[in-house]
Amino acid sequence: MADPTRIQRVQAPHIPHETGPAAKAAKGAAGANSFAELLRARQGLAPAPPVPSRGAVAPAASESVRFSAHAQTRLQSRQIALEAGHLDRLQGAVQRAASKGARDALVLMDDLAMVVSVVNRTVVTVVDKDNLKQNVFTNIDSAVIA
Repeated sequence: MADPTRIQRVQAPHIPHETGPAAKAAKGAAGANSFAELLRARQGLAPAPPVPSRGAVAPAASESVRFSAHAQTRLQSRQIALEAGHLDRLQGAVQRAASKGARDALVLMDDLAMVVSVVNRTVVTVVDKDNLKQNVFTNIDSAVIA
């Protein structure tokens, strides 16, 4: 057991009040920011785009769908070539999913299956017909047939 006469009192370190631009950005207009917003402000990073809730306005149709590095690797390793028509259909499918409030969708098109982050308008992975068997797609909330 510890000797009570040997216990020392420890004071918390003094944290100075910040008044610079980063502190103002962290404080925000309303003063009630999320932890993620405060962290990004402290790191000097731009604020993340807001995550739409169900029924929120869908991203603009002019925003094109991007492919993640993983999806690009899958396209190359499986020798999948997407043509302009495929990209137009994919864009339309993502727009339809967004209009219904989807966040992560499985897009089925011809002999391909693509998992798409609708909020970020990014194709996460691509699977062709030969690799589609015995697969389970998780973390999706919708499916679109394009």
